[in-house]
Amino acid sequence: MRFHRPGKSLPLGVALIIGSQFLFAGMGVGIRFLADEVPNEVLVFFRNILGLGLLAPWLFRDGLPGLRTQVPHLHLLRGVAGLAAMYCFYYAIMRLPLAEAMVLLLGAPLYIPLIGLLWLKEPVPARVWLGVALGFGGVLVMMRPGLAGISTPVALALLGGFFAAIVQVTIRRLSRKEPTLRTVFYFAFTGTLLSTLPLTWAWSTPSPHALIGLLAVAVCSTLGQVCLTQGLSMASVARLGIFSYFSVIFAAAFGWLLWQEPITHWQVAGSLLILLAGLLAGG
Repeated sequence: MRFHRPGKSLPLGVALIIGSQFLFAGMGVGIRFLADEVPNEVLVFFRNILGLGLLAPWLFRDGLPGLRTQVPHLHLLRGVAGLAAMYCFYYAIMRLPLAEAMVLLLGAPLYIPLIGLLWLKEPVPARVWLGVALGFGGVLVMMRPGLAGISTPVALALLGGFFAAIVQVTIRRLSRKEPTLRTVFYFAFTGTLLSTLPLTWAWSTPSPHALIGLLAVAVCSTLGQVCLTQGLSMASVARLGIFSYFSVIFAAAFGWLLWQEPITHWQVAGSLLILLAGLLAGG
């Protein structure tokens, strides 16, 4: 694994995005297991610092020249938006059913084509807009019969989806000049620095058992970020963003297997709409 820029390949980009969503769903499982023992602020900090440690072997091999960048402002934007999304996501996933938390976070693909069009000047084909509409429709179907009011976890999950959209578009912008590992490194580095501040009021020493869980969360999250960053560099964010809906399908399966969270006919119907949306967007 080296600092390099991949070529353009929509099928490989789709595969990497779907793989990243599987890893993010696995990360959600780890967060749920840690929810009763580890505060959100501590969890976010360990995810970042352990992720930074996982990247260290490649960073030391390539040395400081591999970290030089001409777009520090974009790395800072990606880091701040990513950290904000992380706090929102972890808070929501600790307090909501796994699939529901993933569904609420998936406002991101709705914003991505518009942000990509306005910022990156990437054209959005009509079928992509149709795919976005169908994907959002699938999300609504999976959430039926709807939410009984907007609770704090729900509001933060929706806000996290907006920050996630900014992250994905920024990654696409960074991919024009920056290789994958450099982008992931600066995210972990920025996240580690910024996430130390909340520890002054929320520190709680993890048990050895919790440390194993924190490492698993960091591994899934870091590998997921590598796959996401690499995948988003291979095609437009409008065409690839829709495939983040697969995290809902993976989360529903994990929730059913591990916590007996029911898979309803609404979830099945919504999943089929989401798959159709992905085919339309990537066709």
